[in-house]
Amino acid sequence: MAERALPEGRYGARRTIKRWQRWTLLSVALLVGLVVAFVGYRNLGTKPIEAKQTSFEIIDDGSVKVTFEVSRDTPERPAVCIIRARSKDGDEAGRREVLVPPGNSIVRETTVLHSSKPPVTGEVFGCSYQVPAYLSTP
Repeated sequence: MAERALPEGRYGARRTIKRWQRWTLLSVALLVGLVVAFVGYRNLGTKPIEAKQTSFEIIDDGSVKVTFEVSRDTPERPAVCIIRARSKDGDEAGRREVLVPPGNSIVRETTVLHSSKPPVTGEVFGCSYQVPAYLSTP
């Protein structure tokens, strides 16, 4: 089949992409892809320290016992976990920082948390390797 000629002057001249433009576009696309991969890894990759609540027990109208499990990639470093109690209306009724001493990569801890309102649950808010000086042992 023969190629049809386009009407002259109607569509303008064909554009050609120069070699340097092609390499520039390819480089920019590769750079954007690397940035997206890095941000995705930082946000969705494995965390160095994680904790999950395994159980809680309401002791009375002013305290709750929380048991939680901490898994960390550097077990020789101490960590701190923030545990909190929540009341029926969803407010935070109590908070406590718990020192997790160096040890195994997976550690189970239990703590009693006092609250300002009757608690309905106890939960792990989060953990970190940034242990405050007042929690560290000499």
